[in-house]
Amino acid sequence: MPTLKNRQRVGLGDFSGVRRQQPMRQNGCSLTRLFLAGILSQLYELYHSLSTKMMDTISQFADDIYVYSIDELFAQFDTHLSHDSWLDLGRDIRRTVWKEVRLPVGAGGGITPTLAKAASHAAKRIPGYNGVAVIDSEQERISILKQMDVTDVWGIGNRLGRKLNLLGIHTAHQLSVQSPARMRKQFSILVENTVRELNGEIRIKWDDVRPDKQQIYSTRTFGARVTDKRDLHKALVGHCESAMRKLRRQKSLTKAMTVFASNSPHDDTAYYRKSIYHPFAVPTMDTRIVTNALPAIIDKIFKPGVCFYRCGVGIVEIIPAANYQADLFSLNNDNPKLMNVLDAVNDRYGKSTLQVASKGFDKKHEMKRQFLTKRATTRWSDVPQIKC
Repeated sequence: MPTLKNRQRVGLGDFSGVRRQQPMRQNGCSLTRLFLAGILSQLYELYHSLSTKMMDTISQFADDIYVYSIDELFAQFDTHLSHDSWLDLGRDIRRTVWKEVRLPVGAGGGITPTLAKAASHAAKRIPGYNGVAVIDSEQERISILKQMDVTDVWGIGNRLGRKLNLLGIHTAHQLSVQSPARMRKQFSILVENTVRELNGEIRIKWDDVRPDKQQIYSTRTFGARVTDKRDLHKALVGHCESAMRKLRRQKSLTKAMTVFASNSPHDDTAYYRKSIYHPFAVPTMDTRIVTNALPAIIDKIFKPGVCFYRCGVGIVEIIPAANYQADLFSLNNDNPKLMNVLDAVNDRYGKSTLQVASKGFDKKHEMKRQFLTKRATTRWSDVPQIKC
């Protein structure tokens, strides 16, 4: 078993709201309303703003960081510190994030990303750590792993956890003492790597440059059930705009897309879901070409009498624009200059400042968000005013 060194990867983060679901009915269609911290609406603009501020604040302590999700990142420190010094660093980061962003975070450190995640779990869930934990000794490693369920290990989900339970593996420590080769043979190389990481062997490394996405999806539930073909078309145009904007950001082309729509599986009527795959004759990055294909697709998806609850667009078969070799005999109708202007204007003045006309301007199908909290971090109008 490798000896734990002082070279640490510290995983930080975790802030989230509590959601409860209550079924309701509207216009003859059953639906589900989400309650976030009571009855507050989901505010993605605020979440993104706070996440960005948190990441920027933590990046002051380390040059090598990897943003893992909206509320979590890994930071690598190539230095040698004592156990108490690592704890002091974690506490300093927590205090700084609270002071500058007003978000509570947990800090966990370990020689591997999986051990850092285990330490982060201990910092938040195991009594006595008070928000900061560091695994830098064999005694600390075993103590923390023995107090963790196997499903608390990074990468071990409930389904895999049930299979491990059948083998008598119930805790993270019991998983760590398994033969890596046996775990690979019975499960996968991912489980093998997890076992090795729990024992201090680094198997997960971040790429210097994130690879381009191979698929880009835009999908969302409706604020009110959609029963009209035109409203469904408008919603799908909006999803096309969003997905194609992300495609252009990574300088790629798409050879095909998938379009789908469905009602809710909890409806009183039969569940209906229809998906259509649509290839393009020439790989494209132009939003107009993608949206022009929607009318024919919607004719195949729309079904009278169905109360549509969700729809979406998936951009698939993505290729790098720089490596694409055009066909001499196929006409390419893309207009890159127009798309650049479209993206530049929307980046500067806000989403949908310029948009495809067929998207429309009414908001009937968009999510209902009547209970938005103040967005003081992104809107001047929401900044508190003090009158003396």
